[in-house]
Amino acid sequence: MKNKLTSLLLVFTVCLAGINAIAQKGKISRTLGKEILDSNGKFILLKGTNLGNWLVPEGYMFKSGKAASPRQIDQLLHEMIGPDSLAAFWHKYLDSYITHEDIKYLKRTGSNHVRLPFHYKLFTNDLYVGKRNAGFEYFDRVIEWCRKENLYVLLDMHCAPGGQTGDNIDDSYGYPWLYYSKSAQDEMSAIWVKIAERYKNDPIVIGYDVINEPFSHYFIKDIPDYNHRLFMVYERMVKDIRKVDKKHSIYLNGSVWAGDFGVFERILDDNIVYEFHKYWFDINQESVQKYLDFSSKYNVPIYIGETGENTNEWVMEFRKLLDQNKINWAFWPYKKMDNTKGIMNFKQPEDYPLITKYGESDRSNFEKVRENMPDRVRVQKALNQFLENCLYKNNFQNEGYIKGLGFTAE
Repeated sequence: MKNKLTSLLLVFTVCLAGINAIAQKGKISRTLGKEILDSNGKFILLKGTNLGNWLVPEGYMFKSGKAASPRQIDQLLHEMIGPDSLAAFWHKYLDSYITHEDIKYLKRTGSNHVRLPFHYKLFTNDLYVGKRNAGFEYFDRVIEWCRKENLYVLLDMHCAPGGQTGDNIDDSYGYPWLYYSKSAQDEMSAIWVKIAERYKNDPIVIGYDVINEPFSHYFIKDIPDYNHRLFMVYERMVKDIRKVDKKHSIYLNGSVWAGDFGVFERILDDNIVYEFHKYWFDINQESVQKYLDFSSKYNVPIYIGETGENTNEWVMEFRKLLDQNKINWAFWPYKKMDNTKGIMNFKQPEDYPLITKYGESDRSNFEKVRENMPDRVRVQKALNQFLENCLYKNNFQNEGYIKGLGFTAE
């Protein structure tokens, strides 16, 4: 009997190894049923955070008042400190906000991956955060840091050509023009193909998050075929990426702030992770059940790419629910100024409220700009101090939030 059991166990082990070998053939990161496999062919439950407000500055984290999107923040600062100081600020900002020390810290806490939001303009000749065509400079930097610390990186196009959401988070002109513009879709495809070509053999890249939070709820009544329009974009992006990279997982958001899985008319590929985002709700099984049902129906993995922005208690309760249901997750964001609803925090400079106040003021014409302009010397001082404070060595942990994630506070 013992020998028979041993033989059966051996057969089972060989079969399982064979399944994994087949699944991994020619792949770097992939899905197997409802699971995600890492670059070593092992099952992994993704747990991590978003490097938000770095390659895509956001007004509520920048505390820039009504200047909510990257281009609005850029204009606000341009008005206050001029072009040369602005360029110097952005260059130092990109070198300071996220560093190797931040990545080392995240590894020590227990994170196994980071989601990296980026703006498509990082891969164009447009001047963006003081640079042109600087995307690979920062991608390569983060990926190498993560390689040294054994953290995976998910590349997230947070701002797509034309605008995929129609609100401040995509740095658009207030409407989701991506779905109506062939030139925007062509540009988006060209950027993803360029990225996929570069990282097609890189095992630290866990996947490509095609577009963040497509469609906001403001437009769904005016665009009744919004899900089909988005599906057609997804169909093209998957096809184009697969021409150069058949090895990495592709992550697809639901529509309407990533919450509506009705967009998925059919399964486009055998290596896709289906992503939802969810904020500010009552925590119960029902809050995630429809995504679990989708996962079971199609035998595919799901991932919540953004959640959080809440109390320590809420974060702990929801994270436990996600873990109980084996849902992959990344909470938003890693770092914020003067805010405890994230992993890391840093002090707001003394004169920084001048910037916030000016951002809230009437800047509708040149007369109003002159009338409401704060003291430029004090603004420059505040921005210089911001750059110093945002460095990892000057950050401090939000211990309750970290423990809520099940991570280790130092």
